[in-house]
Amino acid sequence: MAFPKINRVAPAFTLENADGRKISLKDYRNEKNVLLYFYPKAMTPGCTSQACGLRDAKRRLSSRKTVVLGVSPDPVSRLGKFRDKEKLSFELLSDPDHQIAEKYGVWGQKKFMGREYMGIHRVSFIIGMDGKLKHIMEKVNTKTHHDDVIKVLDELKLS
Repeated sequence: MAFPKINRVAPAFTLENADGRKISLKDYRNEKNVLLYFYPKAMTPGCTSQACGLRDAKRRLSSRKTVVLGVSPDPVSRLGKFRDKEKLSFELLSDPDHQIAEKYGVWGQKKFMGREYMGIHRVSFIIGMDGKLKHIMEKVNTKTHHDDVIKVLDELKLS
């Protein structure tokens, strides 16, 4: 997997959110830092744990001028169900043809229970207000992801 380079402008994208509205990375330029996190599938145990941790950390993330954008290959309708079921307070974006996942280097070969397939690797990107990629989190622990992100934001002094 080849990730975008740190301190370079993050790859641009526009995707549909859980309501079918278009959301672009550039919408946040000069206003917010962005936690762009890729997850394999809505409503699975690991993805739910990760999303709920981020939901519960909303105030701490907001105080660091950071918004959360979650990206998966799920269709818009599934994202809406996931958001409503878990009362998620951030944007979930649909990347059904995995074009954005490929731009960010997170689409690739995976193995699960002896089966090999193509899918999304759970990776998070922290993008500064200037639109530049500041940090890549490759080893994501779904249970502590929200705390790990806050720690990185504080270390980078992005708030």
